[in-house]
Amino acid sequence: MGIYEVSLATIVLINIILALGLNMITGFCGQISLGHAAFYGIGAYCTAILAKAGFPPAVTLLCGLILAGASGVVVGLASLRVREDFLAITTMGVGFLFLGIVRQQEALGGELGISSIPSAGMSKIGFMLFVLVLAALAAAFSLFIKRSWMGFAFDAVADDEDTARVLGLDVAAYKLSAFAMGTAMAGLAGGLYTYFARFIVPDDFGFITSITVLSMVAVGGIGSVFGVMAATVVLTLMPEFFRFISDYKLLVYGALLFTVMRFAPGGLAGFLQTALRIRKARGETG
Repeated sequence: MGIYEVSLATIVLINIILALGLNMITGFCGQISLGHAAFYGIGAYCTAILAKAGFPPAVTLLCGLILAGASGVVVGLASLRVREDFLAITTMGVGFLFLGIVRQQEALGGELGISSIPSAGMSKIGFMLFVLVLAALAAAFSLFIKRSWMGFAFDAVADDEDTARVLGLDVAAYKLSAFAMGTAMAGLAGGLYTYFARFIVPDDFGFITSITVLSMVAVGGIGSVFGVMAATVVLTLMPEFFRFISDYKLLVYGALLFTVMRFAPGGLAGFLQTALRIRKARGETG
């Protein structure tokens, strides 16, 4: 693999971790978030500041993960009384608030961002393999949660919060857990992106990034781990193979979101499951 291919694979893997984090919140627990990029940015800025202070990657990445997760709990607490559209607006506001803070704070680089970030002390291939391991762990963790008692509780909360509450589930605790885990994964992705790019600016974590990640989750199939991973690979590589899309990325992703929500609400995963059921039915009748 050349440097270009290694770099492309690395950013795909980082995006997989980021998308799986949003899938934890929106896909598993049904909490709509339009500010996921803010937690991605929190992890990135925390990692950048600590890395420039001389701390090793193990410390900086862990701190970025913890800070993003803690921020997710705070946002979750503020969002407990709102649902659906109001929750989406609240989380979108968090994203704009984050951008406003980092742009105004000279200690965070302001509009110019943070540059000259130290490397992770690995070769490009070594770093890619490191991110690959973390992406595999994120996928395994997502599958574990999905198939555990917590995953069933998340399903109940996503389907009907009032019914889940009547059944004795602590809805607030499960919503906060989803926010904590999902935003922590976003923070980890942000830290990895910092070491990958070694230069970050506020626009890296803007509203467009949140919409891009939401597109990956929706196109892959909300709640599907493998579907989200597949969609992340496709949507990350699409602008690379079709250069004209780069100038119209938001338009293309918006059109994809509309098309999927209108004609295939289950995303790629739902479409494939339906196709397999039809094929199986035809085989049994044939």
